Amino acid sequence: MGALDYISNFCTFSRRRTKRKPMQVFEIKVKMDCDGCERRVKNAVTNMKGVKSVEVNRKQSRVTVTGNVEPNRVLKRVKSTGKRAEFWPYIPQHVVYYPYASGAYDKKAPAGFVRNVVQAYPGSSSHAPEENFVSFFSDDNVHACSIM
Repeated sequence: MGALDYISNFCTFSRRRTKRKPMQVFEIKVKMDCDGCERRVKNAVTNMKGVKSVEVNRKQSRVTVTGNVEPNRVLKRVKSTGKRAEFWPYIPQHVVYYPYASGAYDKKAPAGFVRNVVQAYPGSSSHAPEENFVSFFSDDNVHACSIM
């Protein structure tokens, strides 16, 4: 279908050429309790123009959408089903340097995920105390302790 659209843009003069939105993949956190909730959310998003695929993971309360569509429009459509929805706020725990930094650890997060906060990365405004003490001791030379 993509090749036909491309060729038809050259042949027709009545339609204006519009630049397509790039293909995007984004995730939305949606509170779903049953199969009916899952089906309602999936049907609402699948029927949108530009959506290529929708994957629903009810256990993690995650909806993954792939397509040429605005993320805010999809979020608004999901909210219109009566469900609480927000963009996926979690990242894998192994990616973060300090997963137990204030605000990063969330009890409601799925297993293996933490919140995406600035304090969990090195180089942020608040440095971890472990960074300051690493240079005091040397494993190579035990007599080179800088504290003594």
